[in-house]
Amino acid sequence: MAPTAKTDINFYFDPICPFAWMTSKWIRIVQAQRDYTVDWRFISLRLINAHLDYDSHFPPEYEAQHTAGLRLLRVASAAREQHGRAAVGPLYAAFGARILETPPDEHRTPGWPGTPELAADALAEAGLPTSLADFLDDTSRDPEIQAESDEALSLTGKDVGTPIVHFEPPEGVAFFGPVISRLPDEEQAAVLWDHVVGLARFPGFAELKRSLREQPQLPSFGVTAAQPGTVEDWHAGSRRLKK
Repeated sequence: MAPTAKTDINFYFDPICPFAWMTSKWIRIVQAQRDYTVDWRFISLRLINAHLDYDSHFPPEYEAQHTAGLRLLRVASAAREQHGRAAVGPLYAAFGARILETPPDEHRTPGWPGTPELAADALAEAGLPTSLADFLDDTSRDPEIQAESDEALSLTGKDVGTPIVHFEPPEGVAFFGPVISRLPDEEQAAVLWDHVVGLARFPGFAELKRSLREQPQLPSFGVTAAQPGTVEDWHAGSRRLKK
């Protein structure tokens, strides 16, 4: 049976992460059917991986893409400060629509999501001042983003990526994921979510995990909803480098 009590969710995201985007789409479907509130919070892949050598740990484009995510989080941080926490969800949706719901383009260079033009367009769609794009390079925002990233990892442990979902905070448990590559329909969405919440409410539950993932059914991957994506082996939030 569906839970009758109101469930609040803290959702920690990096705007360039495709799997966080897929999970957020799923949560928005469930949120429309249930009396859930979501607080959209920040976790920066660039900051949590700052201690790593990107050349040896990630594919070549990852550093620029992770930096782009940080740049957009600075904008989101300023929007939250000036316009309240409710501004973050629509802005994240506008970021995702431009980054992950558009077809691949071979002419784009790594880091392209972190441009003033994309930020300004997303801000306008979210009903926010386009002048907030000026915060893309405001590194004074980074300590706040770092603190929120640290907060997310304090709830799960450090060997995870994004998204991190905190169920029924502050007492509830938090997990990395759920990671999905296909978006459930409206009926499936609620049923699957109830199963996830059921696991989360059991105090002894720790982890379900596999590193094999389909490419998500997103236009940015060139994968349609009518086809399964290519299966890849992921590790620590990235596709494994080919030897």
